[in-house]
Amino acid sequence: MADTLEFNEIYQEVKGSMIDGRLRLSRQGVIFKNSKTGKVDNIQASELSEGIWRRVALGHGLKLLTKNGHVYKYDGFRETEFDKLSDFFKTHYHLELAEKDLCVKGWNWGTVKFGGQLLSFDIGEQPVFEIPLSNVSQCTTGKNEVTLEFHQNDDAEVSLMEVRFYVPPTQEDGVDPVEAFAQNVLSKADVIQATGDAICIFRELQCLTPRGRYDIRIYPTFLHLHGKTFDYKIPYTTVLRLFLLPHKDQRQMFFVISLDPPIKQGQTRYHFLILLFSKDEDISLTLNMNEDEVEKRFEGRLTKNMSGSLYEMVSRVMKALVNRKITVPGNFQGHSGAQCITCSYKASSGLLYPLERGFIYVHKPPVHIRFDEISFVNFARGTTTTRSFDFEIETKQGTQYTFSSIEREEYGKLFDFVNAKKLNIKNRGLKEGMNKNYDEYAGSDDDSHDAYLERMKEEGKIREENANDSSEDSGEETDESFNPVEEEEDVAEEFDSNASASSSSNEGDSDEKKKPAKKAKIVKERKPRKKQSEGKKGKDPNAPKRPLSAYMLWLNANREKIRSDCPGMSVTDVSKKAGELWKGMSKEKKEEWEHKAENAKKDYEKAMKDYSEGGKSDSFQKEKSKKKKKPEKPGKGKPEKKSIPAKSSASKSAPKQLGESFKSKEFVSSDESSSGEDKKEDSDEEEIASTPPSSAESASGSD
Repeated sequence: MADTLEFNEIYQEVKGSMIDGRLRLSRQGVIFKNSKTGKVDNIQASELSEGIWRRVALGHGLKLLTKNGHVYKYDGFRETEFDKLSDFFKTHYHLELAEKDLCVKGWNWGTVKFGGQLLSFDIGEQPVFEIPLSNVSQCTTGKNEVTLEFHQNDDAEVSLMEVRFYVPPTQEDGVDPVEAFAQNVLSKADVIQATGDAICIFRELQCLTPRGRYDIRIYPTFLHLHGKTFDYKIPYTTVLRLFLLPHKDQRQMFFVISLDPPIKQGQTRYHFLILLFSKDEDISLTLNMNEDEVEKRFEGRLTKNMSGSLYEMVSRVMKALVNRKITVPGNFQGHSGAQCITCSYKASSGLLYPLERGFIYVHKPPVHIRFDEISFVNFARGTTTTRSFDFEIETKQGTQYTFSSIEREEYGKLFDFVNAKKLNIKNRGLKEGMNKNYDEYAGSDDDSHDAYLERMKEEGKIREENANDSSEDSGEETDESFNPVEEEEDVAEEFDSNASASSSSNEGDSDEKKKPAKKAKIVKERKPRKKQSEGKKGKDPNAPKRPLSAYMLWLNANREKIRSDCPGMSVTDVSKKAGELWKGMSKEKKEEWEHKAENAKKDYEKAMKDYSEGGKSDSFQKEKSKKKKKPEKPGKGKPEKKSIPAKSSASKSAPKQLGESFKSKEFVSSDESSSGEDKKEDSDEEEIASTPPSSAESASGSD
């Protein structure tokens, strides 16, 4: 005999509609998981009092009654499965699975029996229909008549609105059968009546959905939202999950309440109630109960007098009344250090939070996607820019969610998170070992995280950051000094080129500043680039390399270890982490690397001395000599040398063209330089040869 029985396509009757899900029977009890919402109903084996097997519209059904009066109905079984279920109930639950058929005579009179939370209309010993009293929203009485109204269900194609019972008068004195019938219904019905005083009231809370500011009155069985325009009464039985999510700015908190069925306003349905709090807002709260009642009802989870942050008080009260865990972000940390990712869904921008068992997007519209309903995810290229990407999620029901405009720096973090959760990534396929690492019948909010513990951790991090504020500046200077060479060279060359350009433009005549200044600037902008490339080519590859600092020696030895300890980190994150580790290292450990750095410096100084005494390498000298001889070879440079005196004579003989063929000081000085200074003449000729002549100059040269 198997210890468990599992049925995949089973339907549970909930408020007049059939909910698809999976059913598991085990030694411990019965578990049903809703495929749509992920809600899990768990019935302990010790609570079962009766099991009934009967024929229903969807094949055969199983009706379970518990000792506290609750009734659970499951349909979709095959007739051949009766023997298997009956043996399982006898072996593990010690119950007889009785067979009872419904009466199908079509009569409309009979007797009413109230058993637990169930109203049964019977003809003889056979039931005709049953009404769960938790579905009743209102009960009204008339003369010999009782009317029951029911909660509407959006998932049902056809909803039962009301049922009327005719109650004949009796001869018994002092007993009104109509009132007795109504009292039996109201004692078990889910009728929301704001009777008595609220346990506590939170004034003017900012609500994002539904939008506005609401007073929240906390009653023992329901939550009352009172706004300027609308009122909502939310039974605690409709609350699926609670989320406490820190905003990316670390100054605000989202408190999200997931509802099923949703609250309604006209044709609008709100599946999520989202409250926004400031972390700085505090409150002192006094419950409208005496201390004994508080201790008896909440068992230490709440006290009569409490004080603290407003969001903490609201979440704490809701957790105690709803009796559900509060889900908080898990171990995910984005590129900026936040536990969420900025993105866009449909037309609005919001925040996507990767959780331990799903994703939640806040806030317009709110979306919660559980891992067990995800078919695959996909990382797609951004449609508008290459600096962002899209994150696509497709569920097993075929629904697709696209979160766009995610910064490119978040890709590595998000990919590692998805990979660690063993979700199927599109275009890569489901590899071996990518099995689900969670129980399929576990609730999506059943994790080991606690909101208040998480908050304490966050406060500890903030205190640690504040304590290290003074050392952060020095850490940034150290990081900048690791790779200073290229940046300093670029800055120096830009400064030199600007200085020469400004000096050449200032030495011209005041009447000729507009056009000549532009041409001189163009000439001088091209020179530094060529000098830079020539300077880089002119470095001797055999020259000794500069020694590394103690930090760089330590970083090269420990870089791979840091990456293995923190997988998925970017290069900048690795550098930050290394800087933190180096700061926290003791002097004794640093001395080892400082000693190595000193030895490396001594070796470098010795090698540099030998290098300077022995001269540069032969190959480098040959390359340099070739560069000097290069302008004297016949080619493009030679005709330009011959045209130099022609240009100067043309400029002297035609003073009218001076404005058009303006030449900077470099051209004049090269023409008027003495012939005895060979080195200076060669360098000026190379400079002129590398400069394209203007249109006026080329015209004068051709003449």
